[in-house]
Amino acid sequence: MLNVEPFVHTAELASFSAAARRLGVSPAAISKAVARLEEELGVQLLERTSRRVGLTAEGEVWLEHCRVALDALQAGRDRIQASSGAVRGEVRITASPVLGMRVGAALGRLLDRHPELDVTCTFTDDYLSLAADEADLAVRMGSLDDSALVARRLATCRWVTVAAPAYLARAPELKRPADLVAHRCLKFLGPHGRVTEWDLDGVAVPTSLRIGDGNALVQAAVAGVGVIRVFDFVADEAVREGRLVPVLERWEGEGPAIHLVCRAGRQDVPRLRVVIDHLVEAFRVEPFRAAR
Repeated sequence: MLNVEPFVHTAELASFSAAARRLGVSPAAISKAVARLEEELGVQLLERTSRRVGLTAEGEVWLEHCRVALDALQAGRDRIQASSGAVRGEVRITASPVLGMRVGAALGRLLDRHPELDVTCTFTDDYLSLAADEADLAVRMGSLDDSALVARRLATCRWVTVAAPAYLARAPELKRPADLVAHRCLKFLGPHGRVTEWDLDGVAVPTSLRIGDGNALVQAAVAGVGVIRVFDFVADEAVREGRLVPVLERWEGEGPAIHLVCRAGRQDVPRLRVVIDHLVEAFRVEPFRAAR
């Protein structure tokens, strides 16, 4: 029987070493398995150079059929497991760090319901590819460019401007966006060194401090360092507890949509379906605005 997994992972990751790490074997074992597969098929599947591994034309055709076969096998395995009344197996999720607290809490409750699931969640702003099988599900913010993915719109969020009561007590009056020029404004520094600017009535908002972590940005504001503009759910707990208060509420702005995405045909796999349904339920709870 043909062993196609070493080839599939090598093709998707463009690396024998990366495929070996994923499968928990040596690169030499992966290379031998692919060579054996090529010998059995009588064609070359991969182009090998000192710098990269790429697919031949025959390899592209074979990869497409292998993916269909592996998905079908996994679906059969999931159906057998589901018939026993338990949902089990590995689920890999990727999400932005800004969603970490909400997703992490939701996954904890998920495991209470389905203790036989094995969930790995990677919080990163790097784009993990579902097509390359780097993750099963992704929680993503903003527009979706890949039309091959199945998406569930979970929620929308809003931009809010907040500051600590102690800071506002000693700072100049803050009633309109133009007043921000006299304030210390703390801004988020994105993973590629790009500052998230504030869209507030055309005002050129000054920058006093740039912070590359959303939680640290909130904590700086709670400590009275200055004013921040963040997604509502990022500051919600501190606002409820009175550690931060909203300002410039007339100028709240709509933020990006939040979607849960997966590869087409995977949304009905039982172990993924229970995760999808659970996250949809979790994201419909405030402070997120429910999707329409």
